[in-house]
Amino acid sequence: MSSPGTPRPPTACGAWARSPAPPSPWSPKKPAKAAHTPPKLYAGAMSENFRTRLPDPRLQPRFAGISTFCRYPRLEDVEPAHQPVDWALFGVPFDSAVTYRPGARFGPRAIRDASQYVKHYHTEHDVDLREVLSLADAGDAPVLPYSCSANADSVFDFARGLADPSRTRLLAVGGDHSIAYPCIKAAWERRGRPERGLAMLHFDSHLDTVDAILGERFTHASPFIRAIEDGLIDPKRMLTVGIKGPLNTRHDLDYAKKHGVTVLTYEQWRGGGQRVIDDFVRTLADDEAYLSFDIDCIDPAYAPGTGTPSHGGFTSFEIFQALRSLRGANIVGADVVEVLPDRDVNQNTALLAGHVIFEILALDAVRRSLGTPAPGRE
Repeated sequence: MSSPGTPRPPTACGAWARSPAPPSPWSPKKPAKAAHTPPKLYAGAMSENFRTRLPDPRLQPRFAGISTFCRYPRLEDVEPAHQPVDWALFGVPFDSAVTYRPGARFGPRAIRDASQYVKHYHTEHDVDLREVLSLADAGDAPVLPYSCSANADSVFDFARGLADPSRTRLLAVGGDHSIAYPCIKAAWERRGRPERGLAMLHFDSHLDTVDAILGERFTHASPFIRAIEDGLIDPKRMLTVGIKGPLNTRHDLDYAKKHGVTVLTYEQWRGGGQRVIDDFVRTLADDEAYLSFDIDCIDPAYAPGTGTPSHGGFTSFEIFQALRSLRGANIVGADVVEVLPDRDVNQNTALLAGHVIFEILALDAVRRSLGTPAPGRE
């Protein structure tokens, strides 16, 4: 009979073979393994002080993890498990409606990557977005790159039912400017289809009131003429800022003026036109407004990665000034469009777009922090 600790032969059978071998008195003792505790990656908890959970960069570098807009949590990780979302951001990687340089379809991915560097505290407004807003990345809308009109329908269907339509506001990241039309339509429907349409704040080098190009009515030059025709926006409560360059026509300008659109060229803004923006925002009062931002309103020296560049525009500092002057406006939806990563230099344009997104969200954070009721909280 084998003594304790004797190895069992491979041919052993019966109960003896199945029983555990007793430890050998000569076997060295292995130290017990310490329990592994994974690090907590999020700064703070879901509490009354932080309504948006962000990964702590001291524990997870900004270049690591799943890339989302400004490192916001994914929508499926937030709602309905924790709390309703105030703003859902989503990409629209579509650029089949451009008339010049393609490539904006890669904009959402580039802006997600670059915006990892965007934090949450706004020094000028003295507001922390985490404390005031619940923010989430809702992924990308399903796009149909071979049909402009079918794509508009697809984006609209996605956006109109996203999250909680009664309280969640949407910010779309393009993509070319044609995506503004279905996003405006979705915002209009989510706000209860107001009879006179939404007010409109539009930053762009171009008026985007072209009826059709080569027979196509849904191009990046036509979102606002379509929205006006369909009653989605009120042209008499529409402000277009930053018009410049040789790509506009008298017909486009005449159409805008005929329908009551307030047009402020970049040169007019430089010459004291800021008071026009101030008066417009004051006149809007609590009216619900949509904000559409084309990155080409910024001078290509600061934002080279765009499809229809036009020189002589806003500097990065000036555009932040102009956006901050919208403080008090009741923005219920927005888009940031026309970023072309393959024409960008050192991610300048993509990072600038991420900063623009931050400025837009900060406007709503300031409004809410001052006590203005948010949807669903009246």
